[in-house]
Amino acid sequence: MQYFVVMIDYGRRGREAVVDPEITRREVISRVASGEYQNISFIHEIVESSVEDVTEAILAEAVLPRIPPEDIDLQAIRLDHARDLRKHERT
Repeated sequence: MQYFVVMIDYGRRGREAVVDPEITRREVISRVASGEYQNISFIHEIVESSVEDVTEAILAEAVLPRIPPEDIDLQAIRLDHARDLRKHERT
C-alpha cells in the first residue's frame, strides 16, 4: 500500500494531516501547484512500512515555470484583449 501524508500548519489554529490512500503523487503535486495545499510542514510518502520525506521533491515539481519578461508577447496580449472586448460588446 502506498499513500501520502501532507501536514498543513495553520499557525495558532493547529495542524492538519491530509491522508487519502487514493490520492496519487500527481494529484498531490497538482494540489500544491493550485494553492489548495498551503503552509505545508512536510509531505511524507508511505510505502508498505517505510516512510520517505518527499517534501522538497514535490515542492520543486509543483513550482510553476518562470517565463522571462522578454519572452512575453505584449502585442499578442493586447490584440487578444481587444478581440475579447469586441466579442462581449455584441452580446
